[in-house]
Amino acid sequence: MDWLQIVLLSIVQGLTEFLPISSSAHLILVPVLTDWPDQGLAFDVALHLGSLIAVVLYFRRELAAMTASWGRSVAGRGTDEDARLAWWVILATIPVGLVGLAFKDAIEVVMRSPLVLAGGLIGFGLLLGYADWRHRGTRSEYRMHWRDALGIGLAQALALIPGTSRSGITMTAALLLGLSREASARFSFLLSIPVIVLAGGLETLELLEASTPVAWADLAMGTLLSGISAYLCIHFFLVFIRRIGMQPFVVYRLILGVALIWLFG
Repeated sequence: MDWLQIVLLSIVQGLTEFLPISSSAHLILVPVLTDWPDQGLAFDVALHLGSLIAVVLYFRRELAAMTASWGRSVAGRGTDEDARLAWWVILATIPVGLVGLAFKDAIEVVMRSPLVLAGGLIGFGLLLGYADWRHRGTRSEYRMHWRDALGIGLAQALALIPGTSRSGITMTAALLLGLSREASARFSFLLSIPVIVLAGGLETLELLEASTPVAWADLAMGTLLSGISAYLCIHFFLVFIRRIGMQPFVVYRLILGVALIWLFG
């Protein structure tokens, strides 16, 4: 891989992993538009590792409090809001884990066409726009109930449909359930941690079985750039989400979906 491919793919992954615009659509478009060879599974693992490091670092204080409180709740020493939030993240992860294991091969083989991506971008983009337009919620992620977590988790399972966007569909569900924009985004970002760990773990197992040569310098650069861009994306998204809302991302999704139909239809 040349340096330009490494830089562009790393930044695209870091930004689109957390913005509600579908990382799968962008990572498929980049090699099509540039005529670059496939970056390979090892580089995909490195990019996901960078995104994971970024979100863990950004929410390190919240994660430390959630982990400590969750441990106390498991030991029967009471449950506070941090422990409940940790339980809600676990509960919301179960549906996507089960669906992913059951239908992983079918999704990868059958549903990764550009037109499926376009349909996901447009359809779920309009749903995100509706959820944001009717937004009335003020609850924080610490005021969620188990039903909210389960509903968001079931919605997250839809992200296995290419073009949906994991962050987009979880924010949509959270908005519809009455969470504030900031709380919807924060819970979505917290949910990304176990999802990235699960997906990265599966990719790592496939990589170990393949026993292909590894370009360690490329992987290190990809991890670093993906992590930096993901960290900045999380920070500025949370800073500006109250003012800008979701509509700019909805417009972008519609334009990208139409572009895919035009290119591949």
